[in-house]
Amino acid sequence: MNRLAHATSPYLLQHKDNPVDWHEWGEETLAQAKAEDKPIFLSIGYSACHWCHVMAHESFEDPATAALMNQLFVNIKVDREERPDLDSIYMQAVVALTGQGGWPMSIFLTPAGAPFYGGTYFPPRPAHGMPAFQQVLRGVHEAWQNRREQVLDSGRDLLAHLRQSESLDLAAPEGELNLGPLQAAVKGLWSQFDWRNSGWGGAPKFPQPMTIEFLLRYHALTGEATPLEMATKTLRAMANGGMYDQLGGGFHRYATDAIWLVPHFEKMLYDNAQLARVYLHAWQLTSDPDFRRIVEEILDYALREMTDPSGGFYSSQDADSEHEEGKYFVWSAAEIDDPLFKDYYGVTARGNFEGKNILYVASDDDTVARRFNLTPAEARARRDAVKRRLFTLRQERVKPGTDDKVLAAWNGLLLAAFAEAARALDRADYLQAAIRNADFLLSTLRAPAGRLHRSWLNNSPSPVGVLPDGGGVRGGGFLEDYANVAEGLLALYEATFDSRYFLAARELMDYSLAHFRDPRGGFFDTSDDHETLVTRPKDIQDNATPSGNAMAATVLLKLAALTSETRYADLATAALRAIQPLLAQHPTAFAQWLCAASFGLGEPKEIAFVGDPAQEAVRALLAVTFNAYRPFKVVALKRPGEASPIPLLAGREQIKGQATAAVCYNFACRLPVTEASALKEQLDEKLTR
Repeated sequence: MNRLAHATSPYLLQHKDNPVDWHEWGEETLAQAKAEDKPIFLSIGYSACHWCHVMAHESFEDPATAALMNQLFVNIKVDREERPDLDSIYMQAVVALTGQGGWPMSIFLTPAGAPFYGGTYFPPRPAHGMPAFQQVLRGVHEAWQNRREQVLDSGRDLLAHLRQSESLDLAAPEGELNLGPLQAAVKGLWSQFDWRNSGWGGAPKFPQPMTIEFLLRYHALTGEATPLEMATKTLRAMANGGMYDQLGGGFHRYATDAIWLVPHFEKMLYDNAQLARVYLHAWQLTSDPDFRRIVEEILDYALREMTDPSGGFYSSQDADSEHEEGKYFVWSAAEIDDPLFKDYYGVTARGNFEGKNILYVASDDDTVARRFNLTPAEARARRDAVKRRLFTLRQERVKPGTDDKVLAAWNGLLLAAFAEAARALDRADYLQAAIRNADFLLSTLRAPAGRLHRSWLNNSPSPVGVLPDGGGVRGGGFLEDYANVAEGLLALYEATFDSRYFLAARELMDYSLAHFRDPRGGFFDTSDDHETLVTRPKDIQDNATPSGNAMAATVLLKLAALTSETRYADLATAALRAIQPLLAQHPTAFAQWLCAASFGLGEPKEIAFVGDPAQEAVRALLAVTFNAYRPFKVVALKRPGEASPIPLLAGREQIKGQATAAVCYNFACRLPVTEASALKEQLDEKLTR
């Protein structure tokens, strides 16, 4: 075994038996590269990454390739999920060098950490216009030995390019926050929309939960129908395709084609967290029962397969099982003996994936019922009985591996989904899961001084790189950890009205203001006492997850509404004003920013309740507030006689001992009400812009 035998990351542990002399990232490793005058080969990936496994089998497990790597380079392996800072810096470098990125990331650095050459997957032999990996290794070594100054100049130029993001000014105003960039964004999304298959772009096709969320919000803001049509068409197409696990629930990472049929089979926590939430919002808006079903199937899957006994949520599940991609999920026609089920899910003898079948919704209830002379209800019942039987059979197969580390940022995303679904769907089990998760995050991943750790692995020893104030978990938190967990805690506060969750969210964002804030506006991704890297990343672009800056803006606007503290609103609004031109030009790359901007423009309604949430009268008022899609609101509640720490509740009292709701927005308050119908009337008032 190599040095990775002592790692805690499941991804790094996958490489502990490689003949490569892998190191973890750290000062000692960089010092070794300087002492030996060797360039660094940095390989970044994650445990559910199919092509990471392929390159590992082809090259890192090959003794000849490993010997060459060990002779010529100091080799470092990094889990991108544990170190998003390194991943962000060096992925920008790969994109600058090659025009595209992805994992595995393969990049060569000077001993000082400056990138000078890189790519993604390299094959063991020349193929598809790519050189063999051994050719790359020898070529980089030759350049380092014989053209050192040229290599160093390339590294300096690349670093200068990377540092542009560090100097990005998010405080410079670009005009008042206005609807124009949002209108332009919707127009751009409309022009790029795939009206035949839904979604944006061709193959491969990725889910875009933040983009869909923005379209739902824009519809709520303006009443325009087209944004809602794009959103719901895409949600239905994704849920009907093979990218969705039709038996077990949950979405795979993306579709390799343009029609949502053949997935890349790994399942990521962050995808399912965001998709569960946006399907919930679509159900609130449309009452489509299929949207509710998808929400519950995703969250039930997370409870069943992605939840640690501690309450934390695991990171991902692999694409491969028994060294074959998708083997766990596909079926031969011979394994399914029910013709009705085959009709529903497009099962044929020929198959649609390497001779096997990826299940997808090929026919609707009415069509199948007519073909088999049944009522739609009878057809669904027969289909569901076969689904249950096949699911049971599938459970006996060799399952894909699970990356069971718990990441703060991704847990914050799923915490928000569980909390919102618990309130909207009246699911006590979801509420219990959300509470257990939040309590775990606050007790285990939050250090005594209020700092967050990045990750935790059950029963892992305390590794190198823990925070100074201890905790026995991995590494210091990044901006996205603070912002996403704060977002989840605010959602849980609205599901429980336990003020400690509000206070914890506020403390996390106050810590971010103290330690991540950039004087030029916005935030850095790393804290002011983080390890010094070749550049201090400040990523503003949303990727598969919201950028830390965009989520921070979202949370700060909510805190401003709950507290009336202008310091929160001023920072968020300044960043939104500065970034407006990018929102219009690149909507899918800045979708969480668009969500934040729509909240700021939506004149969020501040709703204060006084009453016991266990009483029927209070529950009726809350139902009006939460059962409909109301994205531009914050909600607070105090029980009679309670002294709440939330400024929005200051001075609020019941009217004649009755459950009472008060609605404020646009710097004015409506008369408090006690009837659900009166509250609905106030909440449904058209916004004035």
